[in-house]
Amino acid sequence: MTYKNIFKLICLWLALQVNITVYAQSYMQTKDAYVPCNEMPKLIHDYTTDKESLLRFYTVEKSPERQQRMEKFNRAYLVLLQEIDFNQLSQECKADYILFNFNLTGALHSLDQEKKDIESLESWFPFANQIYEIEKLRRRGHALNSQKTAQEFSNISKQVQKLELKLTKSPTLDAASIKGALQTIEGLKVALESVFEFYNGYDPLFTWWIPVPYSKLDSTLNAYADTFKEKEPATGSYGIVAGIPAGKEELNRLLKNELISYNVDELGAIANKEFAWCQSEILKVSKEMGFAENWKAALEKVKNTYVAPGRQPEAILKLYSTSIDFIKKNNLITVPLLAEEVWGMKMRFSEHGSGGYFQGGRSITITYPTNTWDTDYRFMAMRGNNPNFSFPTVQHELIPGHNLEFFMNDRYRMYRDFETPFWIEGWALYWEFILWDMGFPQTPEEKLGMLFWRLHRSARIIFTINYQTGKWTPEQAVDFLMDSVGHEKTNAISEVAGHVRPGNYPLYQMSYLVGGLQFYALKKELVDSGQMTYKEFHDHVMHLNAMPIEMIRAILLEKPLKKDFVTSWKFYGN
Repeated sequence: MTYKNIFKLICLWLALQVNITVYAQSYMQTKDAYVPCNEMPKLIHDYTTDKESLLRFYTVEKSPERQQRMEKFNRAYLVLLQEIDFNQLSQECKADYILFNFNLTGALHSLDQEKKDIESLESWFPFANQIYEIEKLRRRGHALNSQKTAQEFSNISKQVQKLELKLTKSPTLDAASIKGALQTIEGLKVALESVFEFYNGYDPLFTWWIPVPYSKLDSTLNAYADTFKEKEPATGSYGIVAGIPAGKEELNRLLKNELISYNVDELGAIANKEFAWCQSEILKVSKEMGFAENWKAALEKVKNTYVAPGRQPEAILKLYSTSIDFIKKNNLITVPLLAEEVWGMKMRFSEHGSGGYFQGGRSITITYPTNTWDTDYRFMAMRGNNPNFSFPTVQHELIPGHNLEFFMNDRYRMYRDFETPFWIEGWALYWEFILWDMGFPQTPEEKLGMLFWRLHRSARIIFTINYQTGKWTPEQAVDFLMDSVGHEKTNAISEVAGHVRPGNYPLYQMSYLVGGLQFYALKKELVDSGQMTYKEFHDHVMHLNAMPIEMIRAILLEKPLKKDFVTSWKFYGN
């Protein structure tokens, strides 16, 4: 071997050692960042794992057994949390402690509500415990008395038929009770199917006795479910099935649990102020387009920029390329190469009215009309998905919005389980603010597309508060979106129907603008003040994983945290 070759080998070896050192340092930095202390990551990880184990074992939804077990489980973890010395924790782990405490108390509140729901339906399901007990025996493989079980199934079928007859003669039930009844029936069917699949074909006596009465009971429960569906209250002129409004007190309770320091009335005032700003900006653009103050005429022109059938996916790709190039050019955030490589695209050929716009996440799902739709609905969907309306929302759904959120959550602080729509939707909307400020829209049509959605986010808070406090009907909310925002009818119905359906989280539609304003206020504190660059700020947020934004602020600004933390951040108007 020549001296030259030996020299090359030495250089390669030295380079390898340097790379190993750099990699090790990088790993240690990542590890340290991933685990800001020992106590909270382990406790939260254990909680999540234990919860998954319990839900895999107690599979029957709406069963008292599962409700009671989950209540006991959450109370046990509250005790474990209180055993940790809060004052000895790092800043991040103090935030984890506070948020985990909120999560546990919130879970207990939900379980208490579930208990009340179960009790309220007991008169319609007096036979439920018999089925639950049989499923409980199955779980540990106990031998069943098949003849006795067959008789029980037969008797329950007769009982259900009598209850069904009673139900047909009863007054209309509220949508929430119907949903609870349907969930109970589904849970009972799951329990019965679990028993049948376990023993049938293996246990000779079970196989002889059970198939006929099981089949009869299953079909009887299906008919019972259909009768509950028929008891749904009459829908209004737009066919919207609504739950029971939450009420102001419950909205304020949920806001505190989300660490939002404003009450419903204060958020309503903020929404009205943002709505007025948007209207003012829309009039400017309308004049720029030659329509004077007739902003609806300007909006009509923009709606009619829709693409031809079959061309929506390529329009979305073009918008994505434009936004990602702008973000990279301005060095706004780190975009991992793999994240940019693997985002997907799907088509959702849904029935009209079931979702007017494309959706995002790990893939972007494009909702577009098919050849089976009525002509009017096709045009409404196409007009509502024109490229200028989609202009500010592709990055909302993909990068740096929802797609990047999921990508980074899988890689940083993975133990955290503090998912909140104010972070999820607020972060994605915040980017619409930033891109507007940086001059991303170039044409009046693009500006109007961005302003349309910004106006809509304010409108969401306005109609949420009015509906959830009992002031508006769903139909009034639809009319408001059509008249004051300019939505197509089918999209306005879809928007409201999704919000007011039974069991929907009442703060979700509010979370977009409120969360976006929180991130925007934090940006002012950290970026506008010169403490961080845009990229540093945005990367920090992504590395902290999902959590209420006031806690992100407490971590990044090292705000004092107390064990009995009460939200206090007034993020608007400062």
